Amino acid sequence: MTAKRLYIKTFGCQMNVHDSERISGLLRNEGYRLTEKPEEADMIIVNTCSIREKSEQKGYSDLGRFAMLKHDRPGLILGMAGCVAQQEGEKVLKRHKGLDLVFGSSNIANVPQMVQTIALKSQPVVMVHEPAGPPKTTPADRKDRVRAWVSIMEGCDRHCAFCVVPTTRGRERSRPSAEIVQEVTHLAEAGYKEITLLGQTVNSYGKNRDEGVDFADLLAMLNAIHGIERIRFESPHPCDMTPKLIETMADLSKVCEYLHLPLQSGSDAVLERMGRGYTMDQYRRIVARLRQLVPGMAFSTDIIIGFPGEAEDDFQKTLDAVSEFEFDNVFYFNYSRRPNTPANRFEDQVPEAIKEVRFERLSILEKRLARKKNQALIDTVLEVLVEGRSKRDRANFTGRTRSNKLVHFGGADDEIGRLLNVRIASAGSTYLEGIPIPSRSQ
Repeated sequence: MTAKRLYIKTFGCQMNVHDSERISGLLRNEGYRLTEKPEEADMIIVNTCSIREKSEQKGYSDLGRFAMLKHDRPGLILGMAGCVAQQEGEKVLKRHKGLDLVFGSSNIANVPQMVQTIALKSQPVVMVHEPAGPPKTTPADRKDRVRAWVSIMEGCDRHCAFCVVPTTRGRERSRPSAEIVQEVTHLAEAGYKEITLLGQTVNSYGKNRDEGVDFADLLAMLNAIHGIERIRFESPHPCDMTPKLIETMADLSKVCEYLHLPLQSGSDAVLERMGRGYTMDQYRRIVARLRQLVPGMAFSTDIIIGFPGEAEDDFQKTLDAVSEFEFDNVFYFNYSRRPNTPANRFEDQVPEAIKEVRFERLSILEKRLARKKNQALIDTVLEVLVEGRSKRDRANFTGRTRSNKLVHFGGADDEIGRLLNVRIASAGSTYLEGIPIPSRSQ
């Protein structure tokens, strides 16, 4: 029997990428196999992101393009998943007449039943309700064979003024710790070496459960699993970086010396308007304590440019903070008004022209600092987990250090999944290049 073909287009964060892996894993059990060609697919799903207007519009644009394929192939199932689907629900059907399937991230476990309903009733299916209880464990069709993403919770209770997540992914719900340990154990048995734990505010894990297991406890459980070499997580919230968690990170050998800790702004006034719940001084103490306890600790962050009411002095404080903390990487975005968020109603919106100028100023600073930090690593020897062949040069290989530095180097296919020592020979602002050092047994 010929397998049915599934094409998934994914927008947004790493959680969306993993959601697409879960969708594919569930549909694989229903006889679907992934294809990279939408024109040959029996089912197309656009997994959308609504964090910024541009991402949302790209998702709608692709849906329109894929809907045209149904003129020649009426049996093609076209679906929308993710945050925009959750946000718009049945309203999406009016905008795109060719849609058969609309579901939110919390409803992924029900995808097989939804597809069966479409086959039986020949009418669109919409499922965007927030289910009760913890997120369900589902199979994942993982592309990577070395690193795995593990979702430990869904939703968010923080309600930052700019963020749609509480609307699109619902309230915070944590998975049982035993299920997470079992999933990671199976990944280790399958040969995975690195896991990244995912959650909107990943370090608030366990608050809505009666287990008495918090995020630090979960890290300790996973650290004990044989075969896993590295543990990462994203994205934590500064307010949940407790002394216990910081000390646990320092004590556990498999937790990497890298933390993505969103700052969003260097101005206390802007942070307060954002509803972030911390000040610059509190953030500063977290960074200082981690650097004290964890030698070589690397940090990346998120910055929002042009949040409503951001004055020139506020933005200068953000530039000063980026310089002060010497982040290894900065992800920065112009503020985008989103429906169903408090900031969308703020009257003192920053003009787009000012945002663009500020974006360029931060870009110049970030690239200069990143290049300086990377060049300081030339002639050092770093441990690299070999992930596979380099996308920019298929003759070489690529991997990451414990501090999440991307490294390109020569190697061999049988080294994928191994830990190698690499001497760094050159550096750019976003990558390192090096030469593997043969082990004594070679």
